[in-house]
Amino acid sequence: MLKKIDWYIIKKFIGTYLLSIVLIISIAVVIDVTEKLDNFFESNAPLKAIIFDYYLNFIPYYTNIFTPLFTFISVIFFTSKMASNSEIIAILASGIRFRRMMVPYFISAGLIALISFLLTGFVIPPANKIRLDFEDKYISKFTSSVARNVQLEVEKGVIVHIDRFEEKTNKGYRFSMDKFEGKHLVSRLVASSVTWDSGYNWTVHEYLQRDFDGLYETIIKGEKVDTVIKMIPSDFFITSEQSPEMNNIALKKYIKQQEARGAANLQAFKDEYYRRFSYPLAAFILTLIGVSLASRKVKGGMGLHLGIGIALSAIFILFSTISSTFAVSGQVPPLLAVWLPNIVFTVVGIILYQTAPK
Repeated sequence: MLKKIDWYIIKKFIGTYLLSIVLIISIAVVIDVTEKLDNFFESNAPLKAIIFDYYLNFIPYYTNIFTPLFTFISVIFFTSKMASNSEIIAILASGIRFRRMMVPYFISAGLIALISFLLTGFVIPPANKIRLDFEDKYISKFTSSVARNVQLEVEKGVIVHIDRFEEKTNKGYRFSMDKFEGKHLVSRLVASSVTWDSGYNWTVHEYLQRDFDGLYETIIKGEKVDTVIKMIPSDFFITSEQSPEMNNIALKKYIKQQEARGAANLQAFKDEYYRRFSYPLAAFILTLIGVSLASRKVKGGMGLHLGIGIALSAIFILFSTISSTFAVSGQVPPLLAVWLPNIVFTVVGIILYQTAPK
């Protein structure tokens, strides 16, 4: 059963977190408005779209990004204040163990982590789609109407290559489709161009089909033929910037589908997927570090604790950014790169916990 002291700590934790996150998001919105004001005027963005399509979806997205860090800052702030007022000493002197004192901290961190996970996985992605569509239209276009060097495994053993595909005309150029049985090539279809009709229906133009049967080869030529290929044009135009638009289920499905097709450059999608699990858990790790660090009454008081906390926050951000860069570039496996900051800071948290006043 939770005691009065537990509810006291929970209220302090949640209250400080909400206040700090409101302050930082307000500052972030002001800075973002200042930076993008020229873009809004130049692109004639409607005020309604700026408020409801962009900033209404900007706020939850960046709130979630800052959540682990401001969980940490909140813990440092109010725990340091409690230590300065000798409240921590009084709690431990009353017979409550340090481990027991951390229960309300982890309950609060768990609540924040759960909300963060649900928001990141299922609520924020559709909001991101609206926000990114706005950015693409009015701020900086990142989508392209032309895809180059498309290569997909559309079915098991069926590899498609298109040198250039234009979204406006739904037409691709220098098309080829190879069918394999095991490691043996059994059929090859090449065409000067291919056109998408609907669904999985495609039309190939000026084609040459070669079928292989042992030492025998059959060649078929033609001007035009309709065929079924299990791909659609949207498969060619999904970029890494669009990964935040997918919820957890859709993102996992997309990664598996593209891996089965032999698609490259999935690191950014994997990085996004794994971060959705690592970031909420970071709230527990940073809470452990914050309590262990700030519960000791020291000469510098709150100022010293906040200074150390801000320094550790900066290191965590830098570490996470560097590891994500390595993941996207393919130099480090995305799973390891995303979880490495949590692993390192867990070790730091355990060391600080061992040295915390008991």
